[in-house]
Amino acid sequence: MTIVANPGDIDRRLLMDRSVPGRRAFTLPESDVPAQEMPDSSLLRDDLELPEVSQLDVIRYFSVLSQLNFSIDTNFYPLGSCTMKYNPKINDELASLPGLADIHPLQPDETVQGALRLLTSLQDDLGEITGLPGVSLAPLAGAQGEYAGLLIARAYHESRNDAGRTVAIIPDSAHGTNPASAAMAGLDVVTVRSDDSGNVDVEDLRELADDRTAVFMLTIPSTLGLFEPNILEITKIIHDTGGLVYADGANLNALLGLVKLGDLGVDICHSNLHKTFSTPHGGGGPGSGPVMVSNELAKFLPKPVARKTENGYVLATPESSIGAINGFHGSFSIAARAYAYIKALGLEGLRSVSENAIIGANYIQAGLRDKYNLAADRYCMHETVLSATRQKKRGVAGLDIAKRLLDFGIHAPTMYFPMIVDEALMVEPTESESKETLDHFIAVMRQIDDEINSNPELVHGAPHDLPVTRLDEAKAARKPILRWTADE
Repeated sequence: MTIVANPGDIDRRLLMDRSVPGRRAFTLPESDVPAQEMPDSSLLRDDLELPEVSQLDVIRYFSVLSQLNFSIDTNFYPLGSCTMKYNPKINDELASLPGLADIHPLQPDETVQGALRLLTSLQDDLGEITGLPGVSLAPLAGAQGEYAGLLIARAYHESRNDAGRTVAIIPDSAHGTNPASAAMAGLDVVTVRSDDSGNVDVEDLRELADDRTAVFMLTIPSTLGLFEPNILEITKIIHDTGGLVYADGANLNALLGLVKLGDLGVDICHSNLHKTFSTPHGGGGPGSGPVMVSNELAKFLPKPVARKTENGYVLATPESSIGAINGFHGSFSIAARAYAYIKALGLEGLRSVSENAIIGANYIQAGLRDKYNLAADRYCMHETVLSATRQKKRGVAGLDIAKRLLDFGIHAPTMYFPMIVDEALMVEPTESESKETLDHFIAVMRQIDDEINSNPELVHGAPHDLPVTRLDEAKAARKPILRWTADE
């Protein structure tokens, strides 16, 4: 018999390892639907190898697994560009109300008037927030919102018999999905340089923009966490050539109540509701990436769009819609959470979200600028991009620093992005975190820098205090073990 020093180790064993014949964790209720004929016996299994365990085993197993995870509910999670912020649990409860959770997308409009009114109101709110009144909630993710926006741009040019516009101009600092979405939409991607200050190189853009330009895609704030000071000049350059301006507004956490993209000359944008407006983020979903456009482009929006008519609320198809981009009308439960978040905060509350996010990012930047290089030495927006180039010269890479943060209960920031910054560590504190949490993060980052001088191997070997330490990440990605087998 093996004695395990840490009782928790027992609870981390696989459920299959604990299986004892005859044990069960549940009893199925009586079926409430008519019995059906079974398929042909050749299609049925004789047995199904599942663990036979007690309910207590199941509860302990999953409870311990949940405690091993980093999450926004348990740890500071400064994942730049992704906005891992606290989402009020009441919004989850509201989205679970029977009139919202127990409905079906194929129900007749007259039976779901409350849900359609919610969608219509959310469209109006997002239009007001962005200054782009045409809104479709159909896209299921940010990348799908980009794709829809680019199809709208193409449809617009084709409607003007201007099909020769086949180029998307995209900055070298853009989100990686931008060129991918443009290529999927059938556009040729041309890259515009960033200047020494991290802004779009306006003169380079001026040379690239011509009568082939369909759209210019700008991430704002940029992936360097910066506002584009030349935005009005940029939108004028593109509009003067007959092109459209697309803003990757995936993260609106820095703009709420402060600036409207439509007022800057933007024609199309999308927003990841799961970054800014109180919905779960991570683990592959659920996501929502509504697309917002100017009045002139509203007729091209993907279907359906919620509208109020004399006879009530309906799901309608815009006049020259690019069509459906998924099976139904978007992620309704995510829309419900976003609606609750916006209505609870109101305009002043939304404005404070962005103000606090910006203050927090600049506070971190100011507290670390003497220890870490900055991607751009100027005021940032909702996130700051640090560079570990000083530390790398002393033999410790940004990855090592990120791993060492885990020992202090802090999730690693986004690493090595944007790719135009060497040894990038992209930090976004969000508006949720207190000054004490930010002070702790700054102190830990400064301590790690000191450790590089006094005990670099401590940093190289991190993390030390987690259930698993340094993993072979390349092998984990390329040769993952996805199923349990008895001989492992």
